[in-house]
Amino acid sequence: MKLQQLRYLREVANQGLNLSKAAEILHTSQPGISKQIRLLESELGIDIFVRNGKRVVKITPPGIAILEIADRMLRDAKNLKKIGQEFANEASGSLTIATTHTQARYALPTAIKHFTARYPKVKLILRQGNPTQIAELVTSGVADIAIATEAIELFDELVMLPCYQWNRCIIVPPRHPLLKLDSLTLENIAQYPIITYDFAFTGRSKINQAFDAKGLTPNVVLTAIDADVIKTYVELGLGIGILAQMAYEPKRDKHIRAIDASHLFEASTTRIGISRNSYLRGYIYDFIEIFAPHLDHKAVTAAMQNRL
Repeated sequence: MKLQQLRYLREVANQGLNLSKAAEILHTSQPGISKQIRLLESELGIDIFVRNGKRVVKITPPGIAILEIADRMLRDAKNLKKIGQEFANEASGSLTIATTHTQARYALPTAIKHFTARYPKVKLILRQGNPTQIAELVTSGVADIAIATEAIELFDELVMLPCYQWNRCIIVPPRHPLLKLDSLTLENIAQYPIITYDFAFTGRSKINQAFDAKGLTPNVVLTAIDADVIKTYVELGLGIGILAQMAYEPKRDKHIRAIDASHLFEASTTRIGISRNSYLRGYIYDFIEIFAPHLDHKAVTAAMQNRL
């Protein structure tokens, strides 16, 4: 049994059992992948895939179990390399962070600036997506950590570390009628077309829950994955926006106004997600503590060992 065979196996599964795509990604030939998987099946004495002629059409029940073990073995092999890198050169390497646009644009810049000043030889990579995509990037080993709100907490493979809580504001054009109210209510908001986050993003469920509790149906006319897009369409007069408070910057957002809405919606918690089977290099612990000072090395280690 060879790690290369397990990599072939994993990539075929990742590509929906398409051997040609797997071969292209792995920079090898389709016959070569087929041969190695056949050799692995022969060594194990079972069929991993169901075949129809030369086509792979399904993963067998024992094949599913083998894929799970293969994933662990490939992660462990990657961790071994990381340990070697840790002691060979403690201050260089790479850190891949999977996160949402809102976190990347508004929450992370200060932490990243401090981190890059401390570790100038570490290559920092930001991968953006919705919370589900972000969590999958970490569980698959593509990213080291995930930073997002909600959704990632649904992945049992991730250790969840709470970072900070945040709430929302309502953004409107200047001189909008809502700016004249002494106290904003959900009923007031429901009178206007609403522009807010896509269902997969940034605590959208908290918004829905608040309106549902009041028996209200908000008129959501546009959703976006990007806070800046929401602000742009509010500026154009298409509706009012429901936005993360951190995404409103008075000095930059001169053509809109914000109204605090923290009394209307339940607060959301941004979390860091780490794969339970991962090995964290020292500078990753440092980045986490820079971003969330209460999450020092001891706290993260305890969480990884299920003591937190």
